[in-house]
Amino acid sequence: MSAIDGSEHRVFDAFMGAESRYEDWVYLRMLEREWKRPLVDADRFPEIPESSRPAARAALVLVFWSYFETRIDRLFREGMRDIAEGIRKDLLSRYASVGSRLDRLYKIVFAATYWSDLGELGFERVARLLQFVQKRRNEFAHGQPAAIDEGLINDLVEAVKDEHEAWIAVFNRRATKCPPGINHGA
Repeated sequence: MSAIDGSEHRVFDAFMGAESRYEDWVYLRMLEREWKRPLVDADRFPEIPESSRPAARAALVLVFWSYFETRIDRLFREGMRDIAEGIRKDLLSRYASVGSRLDRLYKIVFAATYWSDLGELGFERVARLLQFVQKRRNEFAHGQPAAIDEGLINDLVEAVKDEHEAWIAVFNRRATKCPPGINHGA
């Protein structure tokens, strides 16, 4: 690109990266709406015994985890874009669950885990929370709806901004490719 004085400046391509899809915005709007909506008695699941009932806003955790899984999928697709398509598809198919991707596939592709990346980037608290959300979401999905309680929901809502910053930091570390000589941290 030429400047007014005639000097040449190289301008690198830019893209939205970590938040590049319309669906990301929809997920975030759904989370906000679920958090802010007024509760009615039916939301509290009065027909379920108290010891077995999920929190009234349990759907917030389920929507968040779906959103999280789509971002992890994007992280791998972008992080492996230089790998042959057949190999990339096979790896993503072989490691289809988010749990196997966060640990085993992450080690294969990035020689680390998602959790260790979060820790190295200063997001240890986010790593612990995400592991807890994953555990509780899995318990919910496997017959323990009460695993998603008010405490978990409040912790998640309180940490959404930090989690989002952590996601962008990991994405930038693992899925962006800067031209030679350009430092991500600069």
